[in-house]
This record gives sequence, structure tokens and C-alpha cells, in this order.
Amino acid sequence: MNHAVIAGYGPGMGAALARRFASEGYTISLLARGRAALDEAVTSFADQGIIARGFEVDLSQPSAIQSALTEVAAATGAPDVLIYNAARWREAATMSLAPQDFAQDLSLAVTGALVCAQSVYPAMRARGSGTMLFTGGGLALYPASGVGVASLTAGKAGLRGLVYAMAPELAPDGIHVATVTIAGQVATGTAFDPDLIAGHYWDLHNQPQSAWEIERVYRG
Repeated sequence: MNHAVIAGYGPGMGAALARRFASEGYTISLLARGRAALDEAVTSFADQGIIARGFEVDLSQPSAIQSALTEVAAATGAPDVLIYNAARWREAATMSLAPQDFAQDLSLAVTGALVCAQSVYPAMRARGSGTMLFTGGGLALYPASGVGVASLTAGKAGLRGLVYAMAPELAPDGIHVATVTIAGQVATGTAFDPDLIAGHYWDLHNQPQSAWEIERVYRG
């Protein structure tokens, strides 16, 4: 059975991505902080006929990520798809933003993405195929809108740069690296409904290599 890892699971985009890939027959592994919320999600998905497992991990901690993904591979096998969906919204004036908070937010937004990619890469390379998808944000395109959320703005800009650097490097190994840049506020029942956006992740995953996109900007 095909296997998708969603790192940075939550009730919005994370849940929509889980539903979308599960509807195509994928087993789902959910990575997030908070055991209780993960257990609740796994139970809810089971009631919907979705096979999911939850793995508690702080995605700002590289060693914890490596351990969690080793556990994922042992439990479910190496993933065919990695989706990185983690970031933190921290409102603070830039001049009063604590450096340690800024560093932690960048670690969650960018370093965690790199470590997840590095962790699943060997198996994908050995198989000669795989997909790595990253949830970007419009602040990477319009940083002037990031007043008051400097760490998130820097994180999304850094993540976009990481994706553009990785994509041509991993393409010869048969691995599609791409980002969905969501240029708006995700909200159910709007043009930015998470289920609508999740369809773009699925589209990217299914693109033939000759037509691989690095970035899909979703504007609603």
C-alpha cells in the first residue's frame, strides 16, 4: 500500500491532505506535537475508514525528527510521499522578538523541512521515485505584508528557497520536490478551503516528470 507522511498535522490543511491522499488508497502517518490530538485524529480517521498512525514529535528538533521518521519506517515502511506542513504564527514586533523564539520558528519552518527530506531521501533514491511537497505561504512572495509576523515571513521565504535549491538536485533521482504557496488565509467554506487546496498537492504528486512544477501558487 502506498504511504504518505504528513509532518505538521493539524485540523486544517493537515486533515485535508490526509483525507485527499487516503481517498487514493494511501496509508497516512501523522507527525505533530500533542499525543492526545494525534490519538483523536487517528480515531476519527478510523471511523471514516482511513488507515492512519500518529507519531508525536517536535518538528523544530532535528534529532527528534530523525527518531520519529525511523519509527515511521519501521511501523509502515518508507513513504512514497512526504508533505511538510509545519510553521508557527507568532505575532511580535520585530525589535522585541526574542532571538531564541525567532531561531525556534525558523527551525520549525525550514530546518525541520530539511531534516524530514534528508530522512526520507535514501529510501526514495534507492527506489528511484518519490514526492516531497512543502506548504509555502504568500508571505514568501509578498514579505511587506509580514509586519508583525517576522519569524513566519522569514520562515516561508527560507522554505521557498530551500525547495528551489533541492528540486533540481533531487530530480535526477526521480524525486519530485515542490511547494504549494498558499497566498491567502486557509478557511473552510471559502476559496481557500483546505480540501480545495489539498487537490493541488495531489496534482503535483501525479505530474509526469517531464512536466514537474517546482511551485504551485494558489490564489483562491
